Amino acid sequence: MNRTPSAPTVLSMFAGCGGMDLGFREAGFRLLWANEWNADAAKTYRRNLCDSFADHMHEGDIKEQRIPTEFAGKLDVLLGGFPCQAFSNAGSRRGVKDHRGLLYKHCIRYAYELQPKFVMFENVRGMLTIQGRKRRFVEEVCDELVEAGYEVHLGLVNAAHYAVPQNRLRVVIVGVRKGARRSVEFRFPPHERGAQLMLGAVLDGLCVNVANQADVMRLNPQAYEIGKWVPEGGSWKDIADEHLPERLLRIRREIRRYRWPNFYRRFSRREIAGTITAAFKPENAGVWHPTECRTFSVREVARIQSFPDDFVFEAKTVKAMYQMIGNAVPPKLAQSFAFAIKAALAGSTEVMPIGSYRELQRRGGIIRVSTGELYYKPADEPKDLLLHG
Repeated sequence: MNRTPSAPTVLSMFAGCGGMDLGFREAGFRLLWANEWNADAAKTYRRNLCDSFADHMHEGDIKEQRIPTEFAGKLDVLLGGFPCQAFSNAGSRRGVKDHRGLLYKHCIRYAYELQPKFVMFENVRGMLTIQGRKRRFVEEVCDELVEAGYEVHLGLVNAAHYAVPQNRLRVVIVGVRKGARRSVEFRFPPHERGAQLMLGAVLDGLCVNVANQADVMRLNPQAYEIGKWVPEGGSWKDIADEHLPERLLRIRREIRRYRWPNFYRRFSRREIAGTITAAFKPENAGVWHPTECRTFSVREVARIQSFPDDFVFEAKTVKAMYQMIGNAVPPKLAQSFAFAIKAALAGSTEVMPIGSYRELQRRGGIIRVSTGELYYKPADEPKDLLLHG
């Protein structure tokens, strides 16, 4: 249920099935308004996050929604998980040439109109390298937030550092409104320690009676035939030639040309799972169960994304359920940032610092991705300076 009227408030754009919103709700925020165009995701959101007497989900195209100006000047946080397909390596990578690559502008428009104290965007790391209209896309997004009156902080974070049992690299941008009645200082949350992230612990205790555990994608016979030869912790590279179809044998013979693909990855129970994507393809993603000849169930991928078992997914097809989970922000990741924002609102910032975007820009360097972390390289320094890992 939503929190009391005195709780800090959230408005959510491109909310999906509600991963980011759930994290903020669990941190004590009150959900005022949300938008999502996908009918299945909106239905799942309503089931899990809307009170029966207060449906705050506004389903439909964001371009056709009325900006809820009744929240102007009163809103604590604006969330914007705008679509990633234009920047993702699994998507088109067409950036602003793809109409979805410009949807972030609606988030900027809402920030101008509503003037929330905080703005938080989350997206794939591909947005760090994709070209915008005049310079890199991430720089254009940050500049527009600065023009809207925000001090901007950004970082490339691994969800596994925030109690999510999955290696998932994502860009987080947080804007803090300048000129408020009192100064609000924000710091990125520190890494969480001690969480049980190994796949074996994540899958432990599941039975068919748990919601969505029986929802498993059916594959073609050849996929099962190939998958059954992959050992726990292995991939197609561990399969003998006689068990591979001709197309995979051809790739094996010219594997350097194909950039060493890692098809049919089966993570071990002693490993942390790889990134759960919306494109749930058993050949190209590590979605095989560690010990059974099948892909993960909907409930299993939901657990890997840190959704609780009482969060029920509804859709016309199993594939649509996988897609909405892969598109979601892991609730535990969102919750960590929600606590950091809540601490900033309360005047407490005893967490790890990260450089602001303007500070980095003034120092004349570049932002780049290396070994899964965000680095800043000043023009006059030969070595990389780690800002946030």
